[in-house]
Amino acid sequence: LVANFFSLTQDPASLKEEGNTLFKSGDMQGAACCYTKALKLSDSQAESAVLYRNRSACYLKLEEYSKAEADSSKALDTDPGDVKARFRRAQAFQKLGRLDQAFLDAQRCAQLEPKNKAFQDLLRQLGAQIHQKSAQLNSTDARVQQMFSLLLDASAKDSDRQKAAQNLVVLSREEAGAEQIFRNDGMKLIQKLLLSKQEEVVLSALRTLVGLCTGHQSRTMAIVNELGMEQLCAVMGSGASTVSLAACHLLQVMFEALTEGMKKEIRGKDEAILPEPSKELRSMLRHLLGMMPASNVSGPGRDSAINLLVKQVPRKSLKNPDNSLTLWVIDQGLKKILDVAGTVPELSEGPPLTDNSHMSCSVLLSKLYDDLKSDKERENFNKLCEEYVQQHFSQAGLDAKLRAIQTVSVLLQGPSDVGNRTLEMSGMMDAVISLCASEDVTHQQVAVEALIHAAGKAKRASFITANGVALLKDLYKKSENDRIRVRALVGLCKLGSAGGTDFSMKQFAEGSTLKLAKQCRKWLCNESLPPTSRRWSVEGLAYLTFDADVKEDLVEDKSALLAMFELAKSEDKTVLFAVGSTLVNCTNSYDVEKPDPQMVELAKYAKQHVPEEHPKDAPSYVEKRLVKLLEAGVVSALVCMVKQESPALTEACRECIARVFLALVERQEDRGTVVAQGGGKALIPLASDNTDVGKIKAAQALAKITITSNPEIAFPGERIYEVVRPLNFEALMALTNLAGISDRLRQKIIKEKAVPKIEGYMFEEHDLVRASATECMCNLVLSTEVQKLYLATGNDRLKLLVLYSGEEDERLRKAAAGTLAMLTAEQPELCARIPGTTTHWLEIIQALLLSEISDLRHRGVVIIQNMMLAEKSLAETLMESEALEILSVLAKGGEGTPEPVSKVAQNCLDKAVEYGIIRSREGREKGKGTEP
Repeated sequence: LVANFFSLTQDPASLKEEGNTLFKSGDMQGAACCYTKALKLSDSQAESAVLYRNRSACYLKLEEYSKAEADSSKALDTDPGDVKARFRRAQAFQKLGRLDQAFLDAQRCAQLEPKNKAFQDLLRQLGAQIHQKSAQLNSTDARVQQMFSLLLDASAKDSDRQKAAQNLVVLSREEAGAEQIFRNDGMKLIQKLLLSKQEEVVLSALRTLVGLCTGHQSRTMAIVNELGMEQLCAVMGSGASTVSLAACHLLQVMFEALTEGMKKEIRGKDEAILPEPSKELRSMLRHLLGMMPASNVSGPGRDSAINLLVKQVPRKSLKNPDNSLTLWVIDQGLKKILDVAGTVPELSEGPPLTDNSHMSCSVLLSKLYDDLKSDKERENFNKLCEEYVQQHFSQAGLDAKLRAIQTVSVLLQGPSDVGNRTLEMSGMMDAVISLCASEDVTHQQVAVEALIHAAGKAKRASFITANGVALLKDLYKKSENDRIRVRALVGLCKLGSAGGTDFSMKQFAEGSTLKLAKQCRKWLCNESLPPTSRRWSVEGLAYLTFDADVKEDLVEDKSALLAMFELAKSEDKTVLFAVGSTLVNCTNSYDVEKPDPQMVELAKYAKQHVPEEHPKDAPSYVEKRLVKLLEAGVVSALVCMVKQESPALTEACRECIARVFLALVERQEDRGTVVAQGGGKALIPLASDNTDVGKIKAAQALAKITITSNPEIAFPGERIYEVVRPLNFEALMALTNLAGISDRLRQKIIKEKAVPKIEGYMFEEHDLVRASATECMCNLVLSTEVQKLYLATGNDRLKLLVLYSGEEDERLRKAAAGTLAMLTAEQPELCARIPGTTTHWLEIIQALLLSEISDLRHRGVVIIQNMMLAEKSLAETLMESEALEILSVLAKGGEGTPEPVSKVAQNCLDKAVEYGIIRSREGREKGKGTEP
């Protein structure tokens, strides 16, 4: 506040001068800030015009071209003859792609100052760009017209029309082609293509729209209004899954263009600042909600709509205070979402579903509930759900009751607090228990599934353990239907695994768990069972594999592993979390807190329960299990799971996959296998989109791969530039490897603001972390931007390197001396600053020369050579010290002195001779007889 007060009391003239000084020193943000403050205080139009002109120069440097154009226009409003402001506006127009306007401004500048070379150069550049754009547009226009003619020609061959549709997709991905399609009534043609009976033509139309909408807000708004969401939703709701997915991708691109359209990198493509696109966004969401209960929408189409709602509605960050979109969706569409949740596919009523629809609904409801901010908002959500369930449960027919129970099941898998409240409604649990004994398989199935989902919830677990175990055992033994038996088995598995990994907390008699697991594996491998039932057997294993005996049996059963991996790759996405959980258990990649030995003794004395680890959870057993899983193809299964575009791939599921990957790359010899099967590429999205724990686990796995594998092979193509995230010692080592590959990668690391973090790690007390960070810096100083940090005055960066070159830790000394050697070679002016870093600088360099480690000796002689080449006075200081005698010995070479070291040492002596500080060896030997 005090700083603001003083800045406001400054006059505009002094603020302007301060801005000019900051501009000259390269601080554009600071300069722009000063000009902005001055503008607030200025009451002179002429003075404001100059300030706008100056600020536009800052914005040009900051690449904020829209702001630069706006400021220079304001300056010109006051003084149309301001040639500097006009030139800056021309530059801004050029960067914004508005070449005609830029040319007019540049032409006016050249008329006012015909001899100004900068104006003439800009005019020539713009002339060439306009000519190139015109030629490109003419060529593109002809190609677009040709495609249109073919597509509208009813007599053309189907193959030719398909080819034309594909060419249109290619054209739409170029800015010039997209503009030509859009301006030549392309929407009318695309509408006709969307109505085509040929799937390939419809797909081409959707992909063309993706090209038109990507990163372009104004075109997207026009397309949403012209085509209408009804038609796009109808296409997405069609039966063909490929068409549905393509339409879903298009709508995702449209959402992104509308919500992110005003960001800097996209704004330049739009020529005008557009109104807020909230009307179009709400219209799109309203139509997606309308698809929920619609009977004419296919199952895959409905899943796509749910997926879009999951991605677009909740806040991306809870730090954003605005959750109005979530509240609007709950108000407008919660009951429609619950209609899907309560649908029992085997009954005649209700919209068509896929195997994934209920799970997707659970995720959407959970996301909406988690996005609420207050108890009042959560209470409203609870109330709406309770009213919906009560409305159906109180109806006379059994179908309505089943709908209510199915809704409770979905809520228990999603926002479980809400599910618990609906489960506790009067008569609900009794109805579930009684329906478990129904003779109708569908009724039984709905009730048993509700019982299973309720079993994991704390409030009901004890009630179900007391009343449900006998019922489930009865169903498992007596039912003649495998669909019911497998579900009853999972209920028993869930109740039997209550002790988790604690070996001493057994719920069932000895051997019962192994028998249950054996039956689960049997059903898992039974291909005559529907995938939904086989999925439940994986669910059972997810609970039973808390037991190490079960883990051992499972990894020995290769056919069961292969069956589980095939399910993980299948269309049934609901199995993802069960597979992930099972693999976390088998690899012991869960977090285990080791109890304090003293507390254990105290607990034993007090006769309290002490958790025990199973003998087969020892590291040697875990290692063998990892080998078995790798042999069975676990990596390819995990890679497929990561690629799934489904709400079922929740953050919890992603965390499981990241944990398993980290366990798989623990042994260095296994990393090649993981990389060869695509594990490196799969880890990149897991490190950015995951729980906080999941991100760290994925980053650690990436680090281990990058340390021991060639990053260009592990992360081919552009993916290598995404592997930049220093989190710990291992990640620092990986970053060092990346920084040594190319300048482009170093630029990526710098752009990701990693340098300050690496510098922070250089001060860590942990030797390995310090050394790793300094090694990383050694590769980064190849970049001129990092060199400038060391050239800047008023910091201790150089001092730290000199001091670290004298540390005891060999690895740290090598890294610091190597960095110093490279820096002094690239920036000779740093040499003169070394004596000012510490009074011990000479001792440190001499110690490097005397080191038994040849690498350190080499770094030492290179530093001395760089200092002697930089300044004669430095050479004199060095030659007056013991360094002369040490260099003379090193220059002679011989046993224990590598050739590169003796060669550089001789170069140092030759330079001293050249300066006239010492005589050559021959001269010294001749003068020996005359010396006193």
